[in-house]
Amino acid sequence: MRLPKLAIENYQFTLVIIIILVLLGVVSFITMPRSEDPQVTPPGTSIIAIYPGASPQDIEQQVVDPIEEALHELSDIKVLNSNIEDGLSTTTIEFEAGSDADKKYADVVQKINTVRPQLPAALWQLSTIQWTISDVSVLQLALVSDSADYGQLQDLAEQLKDELEKVPGVKRVDTFAWPAREVRVALHTEKMAASGISISQVTRAIQAANMNIPGGHIDVGNKRFNIRTSGDYQSLDDIRSTIVHSSGTKLVYLKDIADVFMAMEDQQHIGRYNGHRSVFVNVKQKEHTNIFSVMKALNATIQEFKTSLPADISLFHAFDQSKSVAHRVNSFVSNLLQGIVLVGVLIFLFLSFRASILVMLAIPISLLIGIGFVDLSRYGLQQMTIAGLVIVLGILVDNAIVVVENISRFIKMGHSHTEAAIKGTNQIAWAIVSATVTTLLSFLPLMMIGDKTGDFIRSMPLTVIYTLSASLFVALTLTPFLSSRFLRIERESRDNWFQRQLTRLIDGPYQRALHYSLNHRRLVLALSMLTFLLSLILFKVVGTSLFPKAEKPMLIINIETPSGSSLDKTTAVALRAEKLLLARTEVVSVITNIGRGNPRIYYNVISKHEQSTVAQLIVQLKKYEHRQIKQLIHELRDRFRSWPDATIEVKELEQGPPVEAPITIKVLGNNLDELRRYAEQVTELIQNTPGTVNVNNPLRTTKTDLHINVNRAKAGLFGVPLAEIDRTVRTCIAGLPVSSYRDSNGDKYQIVLRLPLKDKPELRDFDRIYVQSVTGVPIPLRQLATIEFSASPLQISHYNLARNVMITADVEDGFRVSNVTDAIIKGLKSVQLPPGYRFHIGGEYENKAAAFGGISKAIIVAVVGIIGVLVLQFRSFRQPLIVFTAFPLAIIGSTLALLITGHSFSFTAFVGLASLAGIVVNNSIILVDYTNQLREQGMSIRQAVQEAGLTRFRPILLTTGTTIGGLLPLTLRGGTLWAPMGWTIIGGLLVSTILTLVIVPVLYTIYTRTAQ
Repeated sequence: MRLPKLAIENYQFTLVIIIILVLLGVVSFITMPRSEDPQVTPPGTSIIAIYPGASPQDIEQQVVDPIEEALHELSDIKVLNSNIEDGLSTTTIEFEAGSDADKKYADVVQKINTVRPQLPAALWQLSTIQWTISDVSVLQLALVSDSADYGQLQDLAEQLKDELEKVPGVKRVDTFAWPAREVRVALHTEKMAASGISISQVTRAIQAANMNIPGGHIDVGNKRFNIRTSGDYQSLDDIRSTIVHSSGTKLVYLKDIADVFMAMEDQQHIGRYNGHRSVFVNVKQKEHTNIFSVMKALNATIQEFKTSLPADISLFHAFDQSKSVAHRVNSFVSNLLQGIVLVGVLIFLFLSFRASILVMLAIPISLLIGIGFVDLSRYGLQQMTIAGLVIVLGILVDNAIVVVENISRFIKMGHSHTEAAIKGTNQIAWAIVSATVTTLLSFLPLMMIGDKTGDFIRSMPLTVIYTLSASLFVALTLTPFLSSRFLRIERESRDNWFQRQLTRLIDGPYQRALHYSLNHRRLVLALSMLTFLLSLILFKVVGTSLFPKAEKPMLIINIETPSGSSLDKTTAVALRAEKLLLARTEVVSVITNIGRGNPRIYYNVISKHEQSTVAQLIVQLKKYEHRQIKQLIHELRDRFRSWPDATIEVKELEQGPPVEAPITIKVLGNNLDELRRYAEQVTELIQNTPGTVNVNNPLRTTKTDLHINVNRAKAGLFGVPLAEIDRTVRTCIAGLPVSSYRDSNGDKYQIVLRLPLKDKPELRDFDRIYVQSVTGVPIPLRQLATIEFSASPLQISHYNLARNVMITADVEDGFRVSNVTDAIIKGLKSVQLPPGYRFHIGGEYENKAAAFGGISKAIIVAVVGIIGVLVLQFRSFRQPLIVFTAFPLAIIGSTLALLITGHSFSFTAFVGLASLAGIVVNNSIILVDYTNQLREQGMSIRQAVQEAGLTRFRPILLTTGTTIGGLLPLTLRGGTLWAPMGWTIIGGLLVSTILTLVIVPVLYTIYTRTAQ
């Protein structure tokens, strides 16, 4: 290889290139985006339809079915889900990983526009929302006051929103938890009936009077004048003066039959912060921006805004993601620095001072170059990229160690420094290239894993690939040059105590073990094979999982009151839970949302839409301590379990892509009654399975509705269209927006027709409703219909066009999701389903199958690629097999390490296993390559393997030690997400290294002798 020689002879150019790349890394590190977790968003869209007053069955037939039929025509659909509740449906369509998100969103919008004319005209809202990575709020502010009215809080929230939206890096600011103001037209139906005026007539009159049609222009001489017509409403008096009826001699104005005033809409969402009434302001950050820079500017704006607040209103930071990001990033950087220190200590113990300095220089240079290319690939600094830096930390010095150690050996042999640098590097250049490429190949397939899980981890292998490639470049260019100038090794240099002990280990126990193994090759191989088979058996004991808890000092309390409960009922339960939580010393703050979920503040927690039976509390704790959190969760679950008037879940945040629940069983079929019956059996099965908690079956209960049972024959006789009855009831009870009004400040309000209700609609209000026949005669609703109570399902769900009911459950601490799920699946076999009905296992089981299926393919690709590189290097089929025996030996160590530490084979552990495929063969490559060189010099096979083992023992042991040292801080302090991966690599590498130094020489003698 000529690269080391060229780098030394043209050292000026070498230094310039390295300096440019390092500066790129420094600038990138300072400016690159920072976030807590990877910003992962699969290509998908949500379609939300709001149809107030409609039952789930009506929305299913009139809204969801047409939408799903249209969307089903699109290609590359992964899953199509719908959830239908009273007055609301949410349809989500997710496409296969790798699809063009923008194009797919455009296709969805086109389909929705095509189907829109088929949907009910009274549909209040139909919106399409593209899934985006910046849909999570990084800051949630609470405007708190128990005395100020909602109008004042809304005005302040809107003012603050306008100010915050001006901050660079802010994508959107939303306000929540206040009832919107509207222009209420409170109809006096008795007066309307006396005058023969219908609701439709009032609606048409308001809409006609509020039209703003440009009158064009006219030229008068040399000037042009625009023609202004009557225009829209300018004041509430204009609305009151709307003419709704004329008898020829008398005009009937709107003020004659209705009261017109500003009012608050019915409150559907109540917000509270630490026990006080609140309005929330949530900030979302633009993609590829630095959260710390954005937050600094936001805080400056917020502090200035606080000075203008009235004395009875306070502003608090209810949630600030930057604090969590700072903690996560600082923890990882701390792990990285500790790893550097450990690696440095090991290097200084093994090598001389100058040699250690040369090796250590490769760490910051390679890391900064890697960071620069990560930034160019538009990835930010978050836990996956930093974890990639920690993983590669111990590996990136391997090349520099081998190069410096070999150059030192040539210097001791009497070569000049420049000659030693060139010859020493050339001798092992292709070996370290092959070793590096095999390691890169083991990480490269991880980038090709599809699905949300692959997107979640992709920046980690990319970081490893960039940084490791940089380390190879540095080892073949900068390290030889610096060694030729600064490496000083005396031929009779004295080793330190550690090096002398290492020499004794090589000359004593290792040499004897190697001799014994070469003399008893069959016994050694048999014991190794037996140990490997035993590790495969233990693999089942270790078990599998996907992603662990997020280990954040935060809990989510989900409250659901019985179906049909009013918002007041849900509020009472939420306030009781809030009071209990605020009394705990561990609790810092409680964000309470009644009537809907909290705005989204964590990447895999989707906010619940408005519903009177739901409430959600976000509980922030002083700090995260595993034992304390588990104790708190256990106590809260025990307390809430005894509350008879609500179902309350206590949940921790979890890592990884979004999932419905750890355990999800879907029963698919057509008939709702049958689905309810089988879902009840599944629910009982799950509840009786040890380890399950928070079991939820949405069809377990039904809700009671008021049914307007119209006498169709009588309505026909009186000439009253059914649509007129429906529209009139909707207008009087729920209110019907008919137009809009913009005041002098430019604020826009809906004009809503409704009965003059004092508080909330009551049964007796139906007696005040009149409908008009086609002849204009007003008829009391009670003469045409009866008001009845009827049962209806709480919700209807679709999964890929099929009706289904989804039963979900969490898993208690101390139980593994895989084991509990397997027990449930085994129990499902006893549930006999008729034709047309089936089970679908979702949750972590489904995600794990997709994720592990992808990584299994990745491992196969990595193995094939590595073998291909080895065949190319050694020009042999047998020697690559010798080298690759290190991988099954690594599996032994990985399994034992996880078994001893009590971790399961999580997804990150499988990432570690895939990584091992390239890491562990490096030692074998160095050993086999040097053995071949010794044989070319005339040594016998046995002499060559012995000499290679004794000579390469030191660099092999050092590279293994540095890899383990670099990973150790992340493994010990990285939490439950990274510990399994760390122990997988450490255990596998440790056992593989020890056995490689014995097994590879044995296999070399067997295969080489057979070849002869």
